[in-house]
Amino acid sequence: MADVAVGRDKSGEQRLVSLPLSRIRVIMKSSPEVSSINQEALVLTAKATELFVRHLASSSYGRGGREKKALTYSDLSDTAEESETFQFLADILPKKILASKYLKMLKEKREDEEEENDNSDDSDDDEAES
Repeated sequence: MADVAVGRDKSGEQRLVSLPLSRIRVIMKSSPEVSSINQEALVLTAKATELFVRHLASSSYGRGGREKKALTYSDLSDTAEESETFQFLADILPKKILASKYLKMLKEKREDEEEENDNSDDSDDDEAES
């Protein structure tokens, strides 16, 4: 397992993972079901997270980042929306929209809801008269 070292720490020694284990431990301990964390489980979780992020980044880069030689938020959100593998991230990585478009969408939604309420009120009144 030590032969898959990826990063280097401050002293120049090779490390198995690049992510800070202390932060991963804090995230894992934030779950109420977790009381203690085995060091091996911590390292494996960190390594799995790195591999997942690498896979997401390479998939996103392949979908659109190559054209501009950079990976952007929109590349990530497109991948989350279009790829079945990353579909569970669609709520976490939504497509960016302008505030003006969002406000317009909210206004239209409210108007539609008001129309539905008015129509249902009218049909309730008609039934009451019968």
